[in-house]
Order: sequence, then C-alpha cells, then structure tokens
Amino acid sequence: MMRTAGAITVTGLLLTLLSDPGQALRPGECEVCVSFLNRFYQSLKEKDVEFSAAAVDKALLKACDETKGKENRFCYYIGATSDAATKITNEVSKPLSNHIPPEKICERLKKKDGQICELKYDKQIDLSTVDLKKLR
Repeated sequence: MMRTAGAITVTGLLLTLLSDPGQALRPGECEVCVSFLNRFYQSLKEKDVEFSAAAVDKALLKACDETKGKENRFCYYIGATSDAATKITNEVSKPLSNHIPPEKICERLKKKDGQICELKYDKQIDLSTVDLKKLR
C-alpha cells in the first residue's frame, strides 16, 4: 500500500514538472519555427527517410543549406548553417526522430533561445486593395 502511494506521488510530481501550461505557444508565435519544421517533417515522411537522430540531423543540415530569409535566420539560430557559432541541431533532430510535434519542439527551443520565436515572416501587401495615400 505504501509503495503504491509513493509511486502515485512520484508520477504526479513528474507530470506536474513535465507539463508546464504557462509555456504553451500562443497562436502565431514561433511562426517561422513551426512552419519550417512542419514542412521539413512532411518532406522527411514523403522521402521515406529513416527516423534516426543522425539521419534527421543530416537532412536538417541539407535542408538549411537551401533556405533564405527568415528560415535561414532560424537555421542560423539552431546552428544548422556553416557560419553559426553554436550548434543545437540535436534539440531539433532528436525529438523529430521520435515524431514529437514541431509545436512542442519550438516550445523547447524558445526556452533555449528566445530569438527563435521572435522570427516572423514579412507581411505581403496587396497593392490592389491598399490605399497608397494612407501608407507612409
């Protein structure tokens, strides 16, 4: 009886520590991270790549070689570009090889480096519907 109560207490404590509802991503937050990792994950599934950490890491480095703009900046922050100072690609490749959703991976990356979630895509302006006299 005492062992069961102790196991339940330990399990409850672990669940409390692992599930931190205050750190969940809000809609639109980490948009570059989430969209890039979603597309990357889909491309891995389409190419039928082996989901080992090493294979995912290799594919991530290859995918980051072809990026431009904000996605290239994201790759720089995680260390997947040749000019990056630090390398935390294993924080992406290991969870992705275990099929963890990109939203959760981006939450973890946000804790490591807040700049990752500050990246946002540039807004496209539709010139046919915008009053150019009001823009300055």
